[in-house]
Amino acid sequence: MIDSQLRTSGINDPWVLARMAAVPREKFVPEAQRDIAYMDRAVPLGDGTFLASPLVHGMMLTEAAPRRDDTVLIVESGTSYLAELVRPLVASLETRSAEEIAASKSARKAFSLVLVDGAMEAMNSGLSKRLEEGGRIVTGVVERGVTRLAVGRKTAGSVTLQPVADVGIPVLKAFEQAKNWSF
Repeated sequence: MIDSQLRTSGINDPWVLARMAAVPREKFVPEAQRDIAYMDRAVPLGDGTFLASPLVHGMMLTEAAPRRDDTVLIVESGTSYLAELVRPLVASLETRSAEEIAASKSARKAFSLVLVDGAMEAMNSGLSKRLEEGGRIVTGVVERGVTRLAVGRKTAGSVTLQPVADVGIPVLKAFEQAKNWSF
């Protein structure tokens, strides 16, 4: 994974490679999927959920550049893999399900860094409320059917996302937009 997927794709920061090497992916997938835990695409976990590819997690870590003083929220679909990668690098870390964030109308706490372990079709207002002013977000976004890694910062109360790279990121069901038809 380190040499054949991450390094060849430009993920070379020593601290990112060290975290990726330290956390065994096979512990975060069902037993039946352990043989494919390191493949270069998302691992299906059942119920429409996935463990993103090693490349996606490596890119997310690189873009997030977590700091020791960061308070971090990780939005996920239940794998906890990204949380284990980030936990020793930051001051505090909380995880919430995508469903919980999508349903929430108010923020109980603001974070300096939000990582969304998946892609969303539109910025969720519950996420922007959970990001402190000046805080950073790293997430997947869907634009015209293409998933991209995106980064953003909360400035003057709003969050703007900038795509960084096209990469296959599983879409989180809770952040899908209703499909409609128009001319």
